[in-house]
Amino acid sequence: MGKVAFLSGITGQDGSFLSELLLKKGYEVHGIIRRASTPNDNRISHLKNLHLHYSDLSEGASLVDLLYGIAPDEIYSLGAQSHVRVSFDVPEYTADITGLGTLRLLEAIRKSGIKAKFYQAGSSEQFGSSLPPQNESTPFKPESPYAVAKIFSYHMVHVYRKAYGIFGSNGICFNHESARRGDNFVTRKITKAAARIKFGLQDKLYLGNIDAKRDWGYAGDYVQAMWMMLQHSEPDDFIIATGEMHSVREFLELSFDKVGLDPYKYVEFDDNLKRASEVPALQGDYSKINRVLGWKPETTFKGLVDLMMEHDMGLAAKEANILKNNDIL
Repeated sequence: MGKVAFLSGITGQDGSFLSELLLKKGYEVHGIIRRASTPNDNRISHLKNLHLHYSDLSEGASLVDLLYGIAPDEIYSLGAQSHVRVSFDVPEYTADITGLGTLRLLEAIRKSGIKAKFYQAGSSEQFGSSLPPQNESTPFKPESPYAVAKIFSYHMVHVYRKAYGIFGSNGICFNHESARRGDNFVTRKITKAAARIKFGLQDKLYLGNIDAKRDWGYAGDYVQAMWMMLQHSEPDDFIIATGEMHSVREFLELSFDKVGLDPYKYVEFDDNLKRASEVPALQGDYSKINRVLGWKPETTFKGLVDLMMEHDMGLAAKEANILKNNDIL
């Protein structure tokens, strides 16, 4: 009989990729979803045999009941309010879901008495203003409510690991993208705009700070690292990154170059899109996870942009064709 996994954030980018991976490995996969008036499971609707349960990271008692009934072998804590700039608009909600949500899962493990391995999705934003490159020993210097909430989660994993013997590991993920990334994240915003402008569906792209530098990888690669962490004999903390740093400007230019357009003819800058406190540069040193677990990223920066652009060009082409057939374009 295969292993049983439980995911929060199963409908998100990482949750969908991880669900695919686990199903291929023969897992029974469970996840929590929030009740909504409109479907919010488009990233996982193509997957069969998922077990979805209505619950929420704000509902501690519900999580205890679920974990006791499911008795998973592995738990992946991926759910969060994960948009950094938005965390300045809703800091209390971010702290509750991104921070306390992790604590509620850890408490649910403790109270239910199950023996499950626990993965907590950390973020490079925890390092904030610390100079790159950042590794597992780099001090946290958070610059957003989101980063502070993630640091809380990181330390609570350590507390429950030591106090209760829970197998809890932190994966500090640097930026990881895909065609499943939400439209409000800058990478997907850029690739969708480049494609839609090419097809005459959009005139402008509004951006904030394009000089910020990030370590961008492919989400499909990163979920493999998450799984590998829970197959390890001991709980530990690992950086998941590519070791390369590229600016938003580079991502922008590479995306528009893919469709033969000059981005600066279409981009306008909006200060409202800038963060209240900027993080200038993040670059991860993944040498520990490579040495201990043998993981390394497979997708290059250009390969990532190509994947996203090819997908969004396909979407734009379909949209343009529909409008043309309806005599709107």
